[in-house]
Amino acid sequence: MQTMRQAFRPTISLTTRCLGKRTLTANARTPASLSARIPRVQLRSGNDVFSPSSKWSRCGDNRTFGVCRASAAPETPSCAGEAAVVNLQFKESSTDAGCWDGDLLVIGICEDCIESEDATKIKETASKLQALDETLGGIISELIAEAEFKGKADSIHCARLGGMIKRVALVGVGPSDALSAQSWAGLGGAAASLAKEHKSKSAAATLVGISDVDPASMAAFSKAACLGSYEDCRWKSDAKPATLESLEVLAVGEEGAGLREGVALARGVILTKQLVAAPPNYATPSFLAKSAADIAEEFSDVMSLKVLEKEECEALGMGAFLGVAEASEEPPKFIHLTYTPLEAGAAPEKLAIVGKGLTFDSGGYNLKAGAGSMIEMMKFDMGGSGATLGAARAIAELKPAGVEVHFIVASCENMVAGKGLRPGDILTASNGKTIEVNNTDAEGRLTLADAIIYAEKQGVTKIVDIATLTGACMVALGPTIAGLFTSSDELAGALDAASSSSGEKLWRMPIEDSYFDQLKSPIADMKNTGTRLGGAITAALFLKQYVSADIQWAHVDIAGPVWDEKAGGATGFGAATLAQWVVAEDGQLAAVLWVAIKSAMTIQFFEREHRVPLVKAVRLID
Repeated sequence: MQTMRQAFRPTISLTTRCLGKRTLTANARTPASLSARIPRVQLRSGNDVFSPSSKWSRCGDNRTFGVCRASAAPETPSCAGEAAVVNLQFKESSTDAGCWDGDLLVIGICEDCIESEDATKIKETASKLQALDETLGGIISELIAEAEFKGKADSIHCARLGGMIKRVALVGVGPSDALSAQSWAGLGGAAASLAKEHKSKSAAATLVGISDVDPASMAAFSKAACLGSYEDCRWKSDAKPATLESLEVLAVGEEGAGLREGVALARGVILTKQLVAAPPNYATPSFLAKSAADIAEEFSDVMSLKVLEKEECEALGMGAFLGVAEASEEPPKFIHLTYTPLEAGAAPEKLAIVGKGLTFDSGGYNLKAGAGSMIEMMKFDMGGSGATLGAARAIAELKPAGVEVHFIVASCENMVAGKGLRPGDILTASNGKTIEVNNTDAEGRLTLADAIIYAEKQGVTKIVDIATLTGACMVALGPTIAGLFTSSDELAGALDAASSSSGEKLWRMPIEDSYFDQLKSPIADMKNTGTRLGGAITAALFLKQYVSADIQWAHVDIAGPVWDEKAGGATGFGAATLAQWVVAEDGQLAAVLWVAIKSAMTIQFFEREHRVPLVKAVRLID
């Protein structure tokens, strides 16, 4: 990445129960080998159980892919919290909360359930909340009065009790007419956070009096609860076991699909977090290749893997990618995961997600040095590949029917050595275009160029690349917003809708073609960097040169939101948005666009906000 200044998680199992109807169980387990820390899933349907075999990889061309011993990632230390379990369960009636027995009961309460004139009382019209209060001996009323609890969004009051329930927590979700998927996400996150804070072994959550719960809300709840339960302690010698063993969701209706979708998305985000947070002496290109192989092994019904070694990349003329990799002792790995839907039928739409895979970026001879260089954080320069593999894992579990997806990562390190890339070198990409390297710290775009060219050759119609590409984008948008660059209004609208649902913020940036003048070279087709002005835009323009005019392409710069500096950890940014975009392309993730439409109020507002015709959005939903 060019800068401006030159857990372990608990094992999580999901059970959805719709009384008198079907039962779906998905158990996710950490693999026996901890070197990759990839979530495992067992899907049970009747007596059929899928269990990963002992072999960890199989290539798409039926070669067994092995990790070179000299560069194999060392084993990740084991974690004391390995046995923890989180169970998400549905029950038919929210009033069952009164009969629940456990450590922590989390009750979501709307503002309009409480008297406006006397904020210490429950409204008579809130009959279900009153009934629950009576069953619990009036404790809800007491807590409301004690804390002057008004049900405002994100407000929390927790008290210790005796008897069957050790603690009761009230969580405000705002007015009932403004309830959304984010309200349910807040409830799920609060439940997980409170359980962790109070070392609860069992917890339950309910939003009382809500009879119409859409799948998007349940997905948001389960995703937030899973992510809130995640804790990475892989490299802590004094790690404490996670205490939470069960989280029960008390709600109304058959929402198993939404709940499962949220868990699948959380799985992808957790994988992304694990990959990005792993230190560079563990997370090598071979480590990423093994991670991809684990996904292909676990979901062998829909996933296939091909890993190109250095010699194969040379045969394809990938001079830009290999030029960056030249100085490292770690062999480069060109990773190609393919998702193929189970159902045969009409030719599926073909998409590609391309992730930047620099497992460590020293800057090369343009060494990252001095204050603000962030060299100690350059393990996250593979955040794009982490998001790509996280999205791949989520898609493999969600299994959309009408779309084929190619997940592509050109992975290497950018190091300093006698044979390494020098400022002034000229590289030739696999499409024959030549590049004058005027900055070795602008290496990510070089690797992405060959990856995008390769993606096009797979016959795809749309390409989204995701990368921690520029410090300039961090300066422009700050630490929580990613930059979105595309000339396609349709693709911009689809990604914007997916990001709105995932809660990951994107901001569309201009692609000003006149800025390409900064990249013109007198001795090659182009240079790899321009001036300091508009650096994020010129980086996108560089990538645009490797995309054919008939391909819809978008570039997402996640240099800012890839890492949470305050929390000191990876965010998992991008995985959920990419996965939801893919499923929406198949027209099956109705909740994503439907939530956006419900909040739009008017056709004009929707089309202006999401930059996609409403008629197309409705067609995707149907």
